[in-house]
Amino acid sequence: MTGTLGLIRLILRRDRIVLPLWILALALIPMSFVSTYGDLFPTAEARASYANNAGFITLYGSLSGTSLGEFVTWRLGFVPLMVGLIALLTVIRHTRVEEETGRSELLGSSVVGRHAGLAAALVTVFAANLILAVLIALGMHGQDLPWAGSVALGLEFASTGWLFAAVGAVAAQLTANAGTARGTAIGVLGASFILRAAGDTSGHTDGPLAWLSWLSPVGWAQRIHPYGANQWWLGGLMLAATVVLVVAAVQLAVRRDVGSGLLPARLGPAEGRLGSPLGLAWRLHRGLLAAWTSAFLLLGLLFGGVAEGVGDMMRDDPKIQEMFQRLGGAGALIDSFLVGVMTITGLIASAYAVQATLRLRAEEASGRAEPVLATATSRLRWALSHLIFSLLGPAVALFAAGAAAGIAYGLAIDDLSGQLPRLIAAALIQLPAVWLLAALTLALFGLVPQATQAAWAGPTLCLLIGLTSAGIQLAPWLKDISPF
Repeated sequence: MTGTLGLIRLILRRDRIVLPLWILALALIPMSFVSTYGDLFPTAEARASYANNAGFITLYGSLSGTSLGEFVTWRLGFVPLMVGLIALLTVIRHTRVEEETGRSELLGSSVVGRHAGLAAALVTVFAANLILAVLIALGMHGQDLPWAGSVALGLEFASTGWLFAAVGAVAAQLTANAGTARGTAIGVLGASFILRAAGDTSGHTDGPLAWLSWLSPVGWAQRIHPYGANQWWLGGLMLAATVVLVVAAVQLAVRRDVGSGLLPARLGPAEGRLGSPLGLAWRLHRGLLAAWTSAFLLLGLLFGGVAEGVGDMMRDDPKIQEMFQRLGGAGALIDSFLVGVMTITGLIASAYAVQATLRLRAEEASGRAEPVLATATSRLRWALSHLIFSLLGPAVALFAAGAAAGIAYGLAIDDLSGQLPRLIAAALIQLPAVWLLAALTLALFGLVPQATQAAWAGPTLCLLIGLTSAGIQLAPWLKDISPF
């Protein structure tokens, strides 16, 4: 553990902009929802009517009660997932990425202990989530919500971040590749959401699979039920699971060499088969493309499957109609919902575009670009081979989401031929905004390569505007910051 404090200071120095930004953004979202949904749904009956819908239960979980605090907590169902995602990505960045680039070995040659890097990353992320929990508790109580529920809500967010930070720590020990580690940890997060969604949806319809929610850490966090039952013991269960995962990460770390993973890397062919920079880029990007496309297929099926039920609920309440029309569309209410969720899908696709573009920086920083550029390959040709996947990769993923949503919704209303092309178009119309954020990432790589991680501020800001503008009348100039 020697040198842990010094490495913590190094992490804080490197993340001095990104870390405060995501803490403040995630703390402001719950507070903005209190006044918004308090005005939209002033009575318990209106809240219960809004939440009693299979589509929303799939997305957000089951509503535990009809008080304003419980309703806002339920509506924040996606935000703990964002906390978990940021936590696991941050841990992997400061552990596996450091080893992959050789910086851990450089630091390890000084007076730095074997576990100092892992400990520094975990302590920093744990502390950041604790600060987030305190800000949420203070902010929610400042809007006249009960203290106990506000603290429980902070615990729900923080415990989710802690647990998935530990998941990221375990994933970082399993493979020598940071991309594979991210994919493994994100896969666990996605599986947790799917288990929670399947269990809650089954329970709502008295199905036999309600128990699936109890297999999901996301389900545990949501069952804390802030402002209602305040089941603190579930927070303790998540802390216990976090401790087990941290101990597992430490045990795995001592069983491998620095720079390697516990799982051996698959050997390549005896003779090289890559004859061009594009072939190499395909080899590097194909796993990422397959993972994102699969995830978008599931998203499309989910959104398309719940659209009809959402439409039935929206027709009964003019306030809900107004809110969904603000989300991104006019005309038919179901069309407003589908346009809105396709905008969210586009926002997610922008994260893929940024990640694919940042591969340029990863290849350059690791030294792998240099042997390629030592051949007859020009720097422009090398860059274009990766940019093809930054532009076409999100297009493929969005097409998959639109096609899946069109098939699911079209089959539900017996209009497959009419809905399939409409929803594919609704998905692909997001591409110019996605490509703009990819272009900004490329500009950062060209102008200030050391600051390329700041490219994540683009999708984050657009997502924050998208989440809050669904229920809040933002100033037009503020909405116009987002290309979406």
